[in-house]
Amino acid sequence: MAIVIVASRQVYVAWGETQLANPSDQSGADPELDKINADIARKKLAIEELQRQQDAYKQALAAKQQEKADLQNQLAIFDNRLASLQASTDKLKLNIEETQLEIRKLDLEITAKENEIKRQKEQIATALSLLYKEGDKTDLEIMLMNDNLSDYIDQIKQLKDLNSGIIASLDALKAKQASLKSDREAQAQRQDSLTKLQDSLIEQQQSLGDERGAKQIVLDQTKNSEAEYQKLLAQAKREQQNAANDIANLEKSVRRKLSKNSKFTSLDTSAEGFIWPVPKNTITAYFHDPEYPFRNVFEHPAIDIRAGQGTPVRAASSGYVARAKDGGATGYSYIMLVHNDGLSTVYGHVSSISVNEEDYVTQGQVIGLSGGMPGTRGAGRLTTGAHMHFEVRLNGLPVNPLDYLQ
Repeated sequence: MAIVIVASRQVYVAWGETQLANPSDQSGADPELDKINADIARKKLAIEELQRQQDAYKQALAAKQQEKADLQNQLAIFDNRLASLQASTDKLKLNIEETQLEIRKLDLEITAKENEIKRQKEQIATALSLLYKEGDKTDLEIMLMNDNLSDYIDQIKQLKDLNSGIIASLDALKAKQASLKSDREAQAQRQDSLTKLQDSLIEQQQSLGDERGAKQIVLDQTKNSEAEYQKLLAQAKREQQNAANDIANLEKSVRRKLSKNSKFTSLDTSAEGFIWPVPKNTITAYFHDPEYPFRNVFEHPAIDIRAGQGTPVRAASSGYVARAKDGGATGYSYIMLVHNDGLSTVYGHVSSISVNEEDYVTQGQVIGLSGGMPGTRGAGRLTTGAHMHFEVRLNGLPVNPLDYLQ
């Protein structure tokens, strides 16, 4: 038999006094929340403005990339890239501040909901305690306690209303607990987002430093002379073209040489996949990147991965060392590995080489050290700071390395 909760008129009145008020009835403004919401709105507007500025700098950069390659134009390209990076950095700072405000807002909302849930539980517990004190009375006792049948009927109606009120409050409590859980999950996501934004800000600041350094190197090398810049440009073009021709020729000759070599043909590149040659990090220039600072000089058939000067470079896959080119103190140094399945990889701006031509290497084996800092051994000319220049070629043609990296 179901338990029948019976309540006297005093219990019904007591419930009315303890019954949970609707949150909308307690909606007094919270000055701190109002201030946080206003600050968030201002941050959003400032972020939108910085995005507009960044888009304008990128448009100006694209236009400059189409103009003739002279020193003033190259410096203008650097200036637009620096301005765009600065806007992006400022935008990241605002994103961090906005996220911190959102976390603070959630803190306040979570605390308020926790307090409200605690108050609801106490109110419901009080009402149930009062009800169960009356619950042992029989229907006959209730009738005798009332003066007439009309009072008895009224009390039965109050009992139904009271039971409905408790059920409704329990449902509201359940909904608020679910909302609290959702807020806590949102807070955890904001914290994770904040950490990522802070990491991105560090990377962006490093990019700014690299870009300023690259501009200064160009100025130092040319002494602000157009004639010296054109001389530097000719050297860089010649260097890049020689490397490209060498790689293309080796692709054909080495494959012919290795076509019947069982040690080479047994390498299973497709099964292994490519690992990152240096620790996975910020990509500072993408494959055929339209924003590459020297794109008006030559295309960028690789990705540049930020790596500190002297970082160990590992073979992306098992293969054969087709070239271990030491460019000397001022030239461009690179390593070329030939893999099975028509694939080859090139590792550029290396500051040190640990393998010899005609060696076989296994995936993950250290083959050299990274470089790229302007003016250092193996960096070559017109470099943009410490990084790993990484190419993937399929049947001799450059392809996007990101399509092959694990």
